Amino acid sequence: MQRQKEEYLSRSDEAVKIIQSSAGLTREEAKVLLLKKVEEDSREDIAHIVRKYEKEAKEQGQKKANYILAQATSRFAGEFASERLVNSVHLKDDELKGRIIGKEGRNIKTLELLLGVDIIIDETPHEIILSSFNLYRRAIATRTIELLIEDGRIQPARIEEIFSKVTSEFEASVLEEGENIAREMGVTGIHPELLKLIGRLRYRASYGQNALGHTLEVANLAGIIAAELGGDEVLAKRAGLLHDIGKALTHDKGGNHVDLGLELATAYNEDPVVLNAIPAHHGLEEIKSIECAAVCAGDALSAARPGARREVLESYLKRVTEIEEIASHKHGVKQAYAINAGREVRVIVNAQLLSDDETSLLAKEIAKEI
Repeated sequence: MQRQKEEYLSRSDEAVKIIQSSAGLTREEAKVLLLKKVEEDSREDIAHIVRKYEKEAKEQGQKKANYILAQATSRFAGEFASERLVNSVHLKDDELKGRIIGKEGRNIKTLELLLGVDIIIDETPHEIILSSFNLYRRAIATRTIELLIEDGRIQPARIEEIFSKVTSEFEASVLEEGENIAREMGVTGIHPELLKLIGRLRYRASYGQNALGHTLEVANLAGIIAAELGGDEVLAKRAGLLHDIGKALTHDKGGNHVDLGLELATAYNEDPVVLNAIPAHHGLEEIKSIECAAVCAGDALSAARPGARREVLESYLKRVTEIEEIASHKHGVKQAYAINAGREVRVIVNAQLLSDDETSLLAKEIAKEI
């Protein structure tokens, strides 16, 4: 057996020498050449796979993005609802709770039907809660109940009377506010219905930022930017005032604020720059003028200003924890830390389980999942 083994190795070496002589290559040169060829072929396969998945990603991107947004919305809706969608009314005496409810619940039924809000009466002393998504309706409801408490006559007929009076006052006040804003900005010729909606933006918020405050910031910034760039300052202010006008109606009508705003501006024959600014500030249409570009810049500046929009602390902590969990659940990971406000993740792996090449692949997998 030993002799046969030695003879086999000898003949094998002889065969290699013959092949090397015929090919003009040493064993090492042939090995390098073969590996290079395999690498070239593999790169072509990898590039093909990458292109295939990039194409699939573009096709599925919008669908996936909408799914992720829907998931995020459902995950963080609770904290938002508990903090942003209620008003409280202070009561001098807890006996008023019984009078607000009324005999067989007549008063509270009338109030909820007219005001369009949910009235929560619990054991909390000297307080009732008004709950609704519509900030404008909630403000009217709060004022109506405060006036009823002051008046003392809480009954269905009186409720209807005071509700009608408060509604008229609010409608007049929002129109007056819209007119005052347009006058201060030096913008004329805006339809009264649009002016009324500008005033109603005071009762709308986005990420905790008041919609009217945001609108005024955008209008002022757009006017300044347009003036510096040689554009029409007044027209830029006009577009700034109306760029988010659809938000005043999102609680009352279906659809998004861009479509609603564009529909309103078109119906009231607004300037083409305004019609361009409404979709363009969300990247839904190409910017066609200096004034429109100024509005888009002003919108980005107002929303990005530190402190302009707040984020619920619990939501932030939950998100950072989930980022760490994504990395921690991977094979071979010992510890993971989200740092730099969740923009970076430090991952420590078990060197006995993963090689350096495998950690590179692991990093890509973690980044992709996040």
